Amino acid sequence: MDMLEVRQVSRSFGGVRAVDKASFAVERGSITSLIGPNGAGKSTLFNIVAGYLRGDSGSVLLDGRRIDRLPPHRIARLGLARTFQTARALGRLTVLENVVLAAPGHPGERLGGAWLRRRASREFERRARERALELLELVRLDGLAGDYAGTLSGGQRKLLDFARVLMIGPELLLLDEPMAGVTPVLREQLLGHILDLRRDTGVTFLLVEHDMDVVMRASDRVIVLANGRVICEGPPDEVRRDPRVIDAYLGAHPGDVS
Repeated sequence: MDMLEVRQVSRSFGGVRAVDKASFAVERGSITSLIGPNGAGKSTLFNIVAGYLRGDSGSVLLDGRRIDRLPPHRIARLGLARTFQTARALGRLTVLENVVLAAPGHPGERLGGAWLRRRASREFERRARERALELLELVRLDGLAGDYAGTLSGGQRKLLDFARVLMIGPELLLLDEPMAGVTPVLREQLLGHILDLRRDTGVTFLLVEHDMDVVMRASDRVIVLANGRVICEGPPDEVRRDPRVIDAYLGAHPGDVS
């Protein structure tokens, strides 16, 4: 069953069409990768799906509901969350505090009758802290829970960003170049987390990624974008041998698109 549907989406910037009638679907429970050469329109399309940009035409549906005119926070409440190419963190807060703050639905968010919700707020914060520690343990940052997030390395910030977005409890998680700037050891660790989460919780993933080794190892389906258009999609082994994909990657040998 398709969880996400992108239908004939287009977006232009100053006369340059970054996305050109792109259509694809992401099956529930799958790991789907969106790949393509630099400038193919991947990040623009990603931002449209997550609500950070509006397309000029076309539509995006999540579980059959149109979401392409909703703001990002409302899309997140429907179960779709994302990370960014450059991991973001509140440097003057601890690693644990960064994750706790991502917990949705705090009773104290509404001012009216706040004093009546003190007990509920304390209970919410206790449970949020427990969950945050579980997620930090998952990404092996629990030993740094009390450190300021500003002291983390780039790779560690990627793992923190991953934990923060999981705190939202997404059903569909968009990862924007999760392996960029990550050491080989942390890359394997993050890939393992993605595979384990899909297996254990059924979270659906859509990745934009340049690391073809990760794409081919992790993906159930690969979608190839070039010049804003979807030129090929299918299982990894088929996509890597498709002449259109090889041509899009500047005539690379089929073995290089892997």
